[in-house]
Amino acid sequence: MSDPKIHLFSYGTLQLENVQMSSFGRLLTGRPDAMPGFRKEMVEITDPDVLAKSGERFHPIVILSDSYGDAIAGTVFDITAAELEAADAYEVSDYKRIEVVLASGTKAWVYVKA
Repeated sequence: MSDPKIHLFSYGTLQLENVQMSSFGRLLTGRPDAMPGFRKEMVEITDPDVLAKSGERFHPIVILSDSYGDAIAGTVFDITAAELEAADAYEVSDYKRIEVVLASGTKAWVYVKA
């Protein structure tokens, strides 16, 4: 029996092929979606491992918005439980993982400002 499907929403570096290959060992399958009620900021990354994987010093980070009309565009990926753990390991302490309902109605995990 295959792993149950877990949905992970990414609006940032988890969409990058090099980050997916180094974190999951494969390219993820995903589809466009959006996360209503949040807005995007940037956070400086100092973790050398994450910097090496992403190649980017500043990563997007999202916070709850005062306006439900705000929305973050991104990609929802179908992943396994082991891949969710790998994503947890990739994200730095500035982020925490929460479950949200996306614009499509899909429930997904996403990393937001801790």
